[in-house]
Amino acid sequence: MLNSSPEASRLVKEKKEDEQALKLNHAPKTSSALYMRYNTQLGPPFHILVDTNFLNFAVKNRMDVMQGFMDCLYAKCTPYVTDCVMGELEKAGRRFKIALKVRKLSTLYFPPTLSLILLFFKIIKDNRFQRLKCDHKGTYADDCLVQRITQHKCYIVATADRDLKRRIRKIPGVPIMYIAHHRFTIERMPDAYGAPAQ
Repeated sequence: MLNSSPEASRLVKEKKEDEQALKLNHAPKTSSALYMRYNTQLGPPFHILVDTNFLNFAVKNRMDVMQGFMDCLYAKCTPYVTDCVMGELEKAGRRFKIALKVRKLSTLYFPPTLSLILLFFKIIKDNRFQRLKCDHKGTYADDCLVQRITQHKCYIVATADRDLKRRIRKIPGVPIMYIAHHRFTIERMPDAYGAPAQ
């Protein structure tokens, strides 16, 4: 037999309101490395996670990636490329597999796209780029980068992808590097570490 008295319904409403108040008061924990609004784990030498789109955009604009990092941050930098990013790069390279074979066999004229691709692979095979192993399945690089910077906030993320930038902006204390006006620019970086004045 159901008790539909006003007191019983009032108690049920109060109990639901208390549960909702507890849910609202629960805030996600932030890292203790975030003092005020800046990440204290960042500092020279900087660790830069590089995205596929950033490398693609830099190669198309014929920019030197390592020199651009140094010019932007005024410090030593170590770029990192994850296995997922390498997987995306290799998938993009398969389209030009025949062209790469022709490049090896002849010394004739090469179209600009082919020379860009060769420059692209030269950058990736550079020993100054450190490889990071991925333990998860799949090769979607954006999820991999977001997961890595959520776990370790010691990275600067270099990307040209708008959706990835939006996702990273939701994570406090992670600077974003991008290309604007044929220069590398960084946002959300403390002035003490050489961020350009805005």
